[in-house]
Amino acid sequence: MESERNAPGRSRGEGGAVLTDTYGRVATDLRVSLTDRCNLRCTYCMPEEGLQWLRGPDLLTDDEVVRLVRIAVTRLGVREVRFTGGEPLLRPGLPGIVARCADLEPRPSLSLTTNGIGLRRTAGALREAGLDRVNVSLDTLRPEVFHALTRRDRHQDVLDGLAAARDAGLAPIKINTVLMRGTNDDEAADLLGWALDEGYELRFIEQMPLDAQHGWERSDMVTAREILAALRTRFTLSPEGDTERGHAPAERWLVDGGPARVGVIASVTRPFCRACDRTRLTADGQVRNCLFAQEESDLRGVLRSDAGDEEVVRVWQAAMWGKKAGSGLDDPSFLQPGRPMSAIGG
Repeated sequence: MESERNAPGRSRGEGGAVLTDTYGRVATDLRVSLTDRCNLRCTYCMPEEGLQWLRGPDLLTDDEVVRLVRIAVTRLGVREVRFTGGEPLLRPGLPGIVARCADLEPRPSLSLTTNGIGLRRTAGALREAGLDRVNVSLDTLRPEVFHALTRRDRHQDVLDGLAAARDAGLAPIKINTVLMRGTNDDEAADLLGWALDEGYELRFIEQMPLDAQHGWERSDMVTAREILAALRTRFTLSPEGDTERGHAPAERWLVDGGPARVGVIASVTRPFCRACDRTRLTADGQVRNCLFAQEESDLRGVLRSDAGDEEVVRVWQAAMWGKKAGSGLDDPSFLQPGRPMSAIGG
């Protein structure tokens, strides 16, 4: 008889199963990409002309998205669901998807990662549908730098969207910031001061090799060590609680004694693979067991073959069972995934 460690889908009680791997990690956090399209053209993500987008029939339908989330939550132990893209606010059926997922039992935590451009018109509806909170990407306080980074003049729209999210009660609001050497790397302390004033929680993220152009260079990346040094020129930072961050990707620091805090996600220089609890679903229905995985497992095909939930569970468990120990970023043989971040989902 196989041991518990050698059997994917070990029991979690009441006949349920989990998304586990051979290293004992259990995925309870699901990232669901709803589209690969985006209304920005960030230089570290995609070329100015954009990319070849997925065709409509290739995308999961609203019903298929909800079914997969339902299976993940009710059959596989997922507790947190994050909707991503591309830009998820471009998905016409987003409020309905959120509402149907909020009705699941047990109810998962529901959040959204967005560039914020569409939040001014959607924040209230999303909150009413059941969305709990948002993460908003914003790399600069300077409109001209925003235009240079995103190739769009939408800086004020993001600020207005953040205010709308706050007014709607989508809290805590987290800001995701990537610093680019020679572009916005002088703004770390200014961004933190602004976030503290506005009541947002700022998280700096090391730039990762997930651009469509495959132009990422480690030497160009602003590291977590550099970010913390820049912040300490103006603020006193102390570790929040235990130095072990567990499943959380961000190392969090109390600012000037707290309670305000700032996070730094050192995905490259200090990866959190050992305690990773994530599983990813692309907009075309592929399971990715790691952000940097080279392989995917097709759930869309399983759904469209009229398979039952048990078959979806089996394929999803098998996909996660083969998860590698780490991302391999420090391995000289590391290969960047074929799909960029916009197609994988954040």
